[in-house]
Amino acid sequence: MITYQNKSQLPIKERSFKFAVEIVKFCNHLKELKQYEISNQLIRSGTSIGANLREASNGYTKKDFIYKVSIAQKEADETIYWLEILNEILNENEIDSLLKEAIQLLKIIKTIKLNAINGKEK
Repeated sequence: MITYQNKSQLPIKERSFKFAVEIVKFCNHLKELKQYEISNQLIRSGTSIGANLREASNGYTKKDFIYKVSIAQKEADETIYWLEILNEILNENEIDSLLKEAIQLLKIIKTIKLNAINGKEK
């Protein structure tokens, strides 16, 4: 469960890293429930968000930055998809918390992307 305080005030790279850690922990729990396939998909997409944001921050060009942020956006949306499926088939309180955080990350990433496209600075 995501328990760090004031998560909305964390920089996106740190916030997405903490989210990835929570996803890994949750996927370990899913494996105990024998939800292997969804666990594998969720761990890939959920940890890829922060990895791509980190790569974006090291981009050489604006185009490279936008490309990596776009991948992070797609991964966040895919993570939401897997969490929604799990929410339908399992009765786990932690899913709701992860789902809410994934939605917030997606909103932030979309804003970052739009600002980059429109030439607005961070």
